[in-house]
Amino acid sequence: MIQRIDTGARMSEAVVHNGTVYLAGQVAGDLTEGVEGQTRQILASIDRLLGEAGSDKTKVLRAEIFLAEIKDFAEMNLAWDSWVPAGAAPARATVQASLYRPEVLVEIVVTAAV
Repeated sequence: MIQRIDTGARMSEAVVHNGTVYLAGQVAGDLTEGVEGQTRQILASIDRLLGEAGSDKTKVLRAEIFLAEIKDFAEMNLAWDSWVPAGAAPARATVQASLYRPEVLVEIVVTAAV
């Protein structure tokens, strides 16, 4: 069985299959905030979606983080480090990428166990 969460015409925000939840790339709703603020918003969205899928941040297996500017790595990690539970850090990659709007400073994709 496949469960789709917050499905639109182009994509679903999350898809659950065989005990794994795959999240679409999450971006902040308030793009006037800086990197740390956008990251905190994204992590709150991830928490909500994981909860809807029957999972939580302790079960995140992998994270892919896209930064508009790699120089913002430390600022993004201020939010990330306070969000990740001790002993439950996922496999992670962080890269610089051209994101779909100049105001989007961070995008995060996660995969988690249910």
